[in-house]
Amino acid sequence: MSTPVPPARRGSALEIDGVGLAIGGAAILEGVDLDVPAGSLVGVIGPNGAGKTTLFNVVSGLVAPTAGHIRMDGHDITSMSVPARARAGLGRTFQTSSLFPRLSVLENVRLAAQASLGGSASLVRFPRRTDAATRTALEKLEAVGLGHHADALAGDISHGDKRKLEIAVLLATDASIVLLDEPMAGVGSGDVAGLVESIRDLHRDKGCTVLMVEHHLDVLMGLVEKVAVMYSGSIIAFDTPQKIMENPLVQSAYLGSAA
Repeated sequence: MSTPVPPARRGSALEIDGVGLAIGGAAILEGVDLDVPAGSLVGVIGPNGAGKTTLFNVVSGLVAPTAGHIRMDGHDITSMSVPARARAGLGRTFQTSSLFPRLSVLENVRLAAQASLGGSASLVRFPRRTDAATRTALEKLEAVGLGHHADALAGDISHGDKRKLEIAVLLATDASIVLLDEPMAGVGSGDVAGLVESIRDLHRDKGCTVLMVEHHLDVLMGLVEKVAVMYSGSIIAFDTPQKIMENPLVQSAYLGSAA
């Protein structure tokens, strides 16, 4: 017998209700509950192995949960495919780059813009610079500070610029909910400020709901509105950055163990 779907909550962009994932009898996620308000910027933290990336994989459809339900904008997406979730407005970046390294910076963003404008993601005939998708791509590259790299191969730019390029790709899509998985990973200190501004642009100018896994607590705490803390496959706290840092349970389970 299937589990009844809980009623939708008003004002929620993403609802995770009792989500669990068991593999070979081992619980990877257990009873995960998270209600993400529309238009919010939420951080997800926790020690290695807490289940953060696994949770993102379940939400984005790469892995099917063994318990619970996931809802986007009031619609149950638990059994929806990855492409269908993308069409519904779910965007995702990964710990490692998911760009097309042998295509130009512009082409990477233009493909996303072309798809969101109703065209196909085709490179058979590359459009002129006056094409609507190309104009959108150039605009998004300027927004993240990569306009001067438009013609460079994506595989040739710095790691920090690759992360900015991934943000530009998301800006060019119709994504309304975005999952950022460790966007600062491997980024040099000189690129952090620009990447933070790109994430702020994604949240503020596009109006996206953003969930962000990040190990750089100093960066994350100054960026997000609320923080979800994961430990052993469950969420043990969800509050403002200040209250999270003052939470004795968080200090014991996460901050203390990370010292």
